[in-house]
Amino acid sequence: MDAHNAGRTARSLELLHSLSYFVPEVEERLVEAGLEPGRMSYFAGRSAPMGAVGAGVVTATFFNFSPAAVASIIPRAWGLATPAAIVEARYRAVGEAYARLLGESVTTSPEMAEAAELASIAARGIPGVEGRPLCAGYTEVEWPDSPHVAFWHALTVLREYRGDGHIAALQTAGLSGLESLITHTATGYGFQKKFAITRRAWTQEQWDSACDSLRDREILDARGELTAEGTELRELVEDLTDDLALAPWAALGEDGAARLVELATPWRDAIVAAGVFPAGVFGPKVAVSR
Repeated sequence: MDAHNAGRTARSLELLHSLSYFVPEVEERLVEAGLEPGRMSYFAGRSAPMGAVGAGVVTATFFNFSPAAVASIIPRAWGLATPAAIVEARYRAVGEAYARLLGESVTTSPEMAEAAELASIAARGIPGVEGRPLCAGYTEVEWPDSPHVAFWHALTVLREYRGDGHIAALQTAGLSGLESLITHTATGYGFQKKFAITRRAWTQEQWDSACDSLRDREILDARGELTAEGTELRELVEDLTDDLALAPWAALGEDGAARLVELATPWRDAIVAAGVFPAGVFGPKVAVSR
C-alpha cells in the first residue's frame, strides 16, 4: 500500500463518515441531550470526545471555521450537556441513521461485520496520536458493540487522524484556516463558495480580504482561481497529507483496503441516492457517487 492508494481509499470512504453531519437523527438526539439546534450540534458533537475543551482548542483542531462562531458556542455547550452524554447521543444517532438508510438487513449482515473488522484493523494500526488531538479524543471512545456503529467509529478515527495530519500539511504550506478553505474551494474539489462562507461562518469581508492576500502571494489570480503556483501548492498539501495518513492503511494492506472499498461502495452509493447530501454543497469536480 503506497500513500497515493491510501489517500484514494480514504477519500472513497469519506462520505460514510461525513453523513453524520447531515442526517437529521444526529441533531435530534443532541437536542434531546440538551444542546441547541444548529451549529452547536456540529461543534459540540464533533469535539466532545476531547472533553470540555475551550473555544481555542476547537478552533485549532477544526482549523477553517471562524473563531468568533466557535466562541459563540464553546464552552457554553458543555453547560447544556456533558461531553460524555453528547458522545453517547451522537453515536446512537449515527446507528439509527445507518439502519434507516441501509436497512437492518445490511447493518446486521456478515458483510457489515467484515467491513467493521477491516476498518478497525486500519484504525487500530495508527502508530500513535502525538500531534493528532482530535484523533486522540476518538481513540479514547469505547469501541461500539454494533458492527455498523463500529464501522462508522473506525472510519471516524481514520478520518480525524488524516484530518490532523492535513492541518499540519496546510500549516507547512503557510496557509491559514481561511486561506486553506478558499484554496480548497478554488480547486473544485471542496465546498462550493457560498456554502463554504456560510457553513464556516466567515463574513464576505473576511473572505475577500483573505483572497486579496492570496492574490498578493500569487496563489490566486484576478478571477479568484488558482494560479499555477497555487495549484502546485495544493497538490503538495494533498501529497503530504497522503504521506502522513499512510500508516493505518499500510497496516491493513492493499488487499484488505480493496476489500473494504468493495464492501462499502454500495452503501455509500445508497446513502448518496437517498439525498443525504444536499445540492449546492460540493464543488463541480466532486462526484459524490464515485
